[in-house]
Amino acid sequence: MTVIKKKSVKKAVKNPPSKAIKSLQYDLFSQFLAKDESKVSNTVEYWERIPKYFLSAQEQNKLRTTEGLAQLYSYEYKVKDKHGNILPYSIDIQPALIKQSDGKGKAFFPTKAEEIIEEVLKKIFTEQNLGVHDPRKVESWVKFSYSMIRRELKNKGCERKYSQIKHSLEVMSKCVLTVYEDGKEIYIGSILQDYCSVDRAEYLADTEALHVARFPIFISHAVNTLQARQFNYARFLGCEEQLTRWIYKRLINRFVNANYMNTYHFLYSDMKQASGLLRLKDEKDNRKKVLSSLEELKEKGVILTYETEERKEGRKIAEVKYTLTAHSEFIAEQKAANKRENLQAVEAKKQGLLVDKSSPR
Repeated sequence: MTVIKKKSVKKAVKNPPSKAIKSLQYDLFSQFLAKDESKVSNTVEYWERIPKYFLSAQEQNKLRTTEGLAQLYSYEYKVKDKHGNILPYSIDIQPALIKQSDGKGKAFFPTKAEEIIEEVLKKIFTEQNLGVHDPRKVESWVKFSYSMIRRELKNKGCERKYSQIKHSLEVMSKCVLTVYEDGKEIYIGSILQDYCSVDRAEYLADTEALHVARFPIFISHAVNTLQARQFNYARFLGCEEQLTRWIYKRLINRFVNANYMNTYHFLYSDMKQASGLLRLKDEKDNRKKVLSSLEELKEKGVILTYETEERKEGRKIAEVKYTLTAHSEFIAEQKAANKRENLQAVEAKKQGLLVDKSSPR
C-alpha cells in the first residue's frame, strides 16, 4: 500500500502596513459627537450579532476531555434584519489550544472576558497613531500594549491582570470561527487575525511594547462603508451582566429613533436563540435573568420602564413579549449617534467618497 504524505502548509500571515495610510473612512470612524469622547466608541452590528462569547467556564469544563481538549462547538441561530426578514445562521467555534504551565495544551472557547477586551481594542483603534485602515484592501489594524489595555480597563472599572489580558489575547487569536448563512460559509477566521505579539523577554523588559493585530473583515467593512454606530462604551463596560450588554447593543442598533413617543419590543424566544446567553435548564430562571438585565438597564439610564406580556399555552408560558420605553439619557445619545451618521454622510459626499453599504462577504 502506498502511503501518501501530506505536506505541511504554513498559514500565510499578512503583515501590517509599513507606514500610515491616509483614509477618510478611518478619520470618520474615529471622530465622535460627544462631550467626553473617552466614553464613546463604535458598535458594528454585522460582527456583533454573531454569538461567540456565550459559553460559560462551567460549560467549557464539561466540553473538555480529561486531557483538557475539546471539539468545535456548533450553534444555530436566526437574525432579523432591519426589514424584519429572518436569516438562518450557524457558527462553528474551534477552541484555542493554549499551552499551560505543565507543558500541555488546554482548550479555551471565547468568553465574556474576551468580549470586554475586544471592545477595548476597538476603542484603542480610534486613537491617533494606533489604528491603520487600508480602504483599498479593506483591512483594519490596531496597535496596542498590555499596559494600554490594562489602563483602559482600570479607568472603566473592570481591571484585569497582565496574565489575564495575555490569556484573552491568545484565545482571541487562536480560536477559529466559521460562520454560515443559510448553510453557506461566509466567514472563517479568528477574532484577532495576524496577531503579532512581542516575545517574552521584550514584554518583561517593557509592558508598553506594542503588539499589532488585524480585525475581522466585518469590522474593516464597517469602517470602509461608514456602518459603525456611536454608543456609550463606558456604560457598556460598566454593565455587570453579559445579557444586559447584549440587549443594550441591540437597542443601540435597532432602537435608533428612540424618543418619548415610541417604544421598542422584542420576544423572549428571539433573544434566546440570537444571543445564546439564556442557557439555564429551567426557563423560569432564564426569564428571571432577562428581568434582572432589564432592571440593570433602568439603573444605567438606558430604559425608563418596561412591560412584560406573557403568552400561554394552557398553563405553560410559551412566549414573553417585552416592551421598553427609553430613558432621556439614551434618547440623547441616540440623537447624537444619528447626527454623527448624517455628518459622516455629508462629509463623505463632500469628499467624493462613494459608499457601498451592502453586507460584507
